[in-house]
Amino acid sequence: MADPKELLDKAIADLEARLGLQPGQNVPTENKKKQNSKKNKNNNPKQQKQPPKAPPEDQPDICKLEFKVGVITKVWNHPNADKLYCEEIDIGEDSVRQIASGLRPHFSLDEMMGQRLLVVSNLKAKNLVKFKSHGMVLCAAEPLDDGTEKVEFVEPPEGAPIGEVVTFEGLPKPFPLSGAQVEKKKVFAACMTGMKSNDDCVAVWEGHAFMTTAGPCKTKTIKNGVLR
Repeated sequence: MADPKELLDKAIADLEARLGLQPGQNVPTENKKKQNSKKNKNNNPKQQKQPPKAPPEDQPDICKLEFKVGVITKVWNHPNADKLYCEEIDIGEDSVRQIASGLRPHFSLDEMMGQRLLVVSNLKAKNLVKFKSHGMVLCAAEPLDDGTEKVEFVEPPEGAPIGEVVTFEGLPKPFPLSGAQVEKKKVFAACMTGMKSNDDCVAVWEGHAFMTTAGPCKTKTIKNGVLR
């Protein structure tokens, strides 16, 4: 009768030969395979995440903001604030932006609906009378003789696609900061003094026009009005 130990040794040798293993070599485990696979991925520079680029030190303040072409798809009166509208605005993202605007004294619901406009899209969300507003719409204003003011939207040209990020004529490409950074560094407030509509109703910052691929952004009639 054959020695059981010899039979076992022979079976092991046959199995090692079929698996291509050296005598006594351990069979690789699934965990080791995963570790080796992960190691190979980490060694591949194309698959490693690159650290985010820092904005240029001399970046103009206006290029730290993000203005996007949008359109109002839904609008209603704020239930608790007489001067506020609540809007849903498509700016080319996965979901619409909900934004509150103090425009009820200036526009009807019908005038608001479907309006093309610019949205300042990298502001920190704020609660406006219990409605969370994720950005703001950009308008121009000029004072009237009776003490009131005239307000108009800053409108992108018809050919500008929804979601396009506005650039500024003669300035580098915008490098928007986070909402928290914009608030902490008071970027929007710093830009307000330079934002206006010029003699041609074109929106400018320090003379640099708000531009899209279809042309400049303009008000309908307001010249030399403040933008806000």
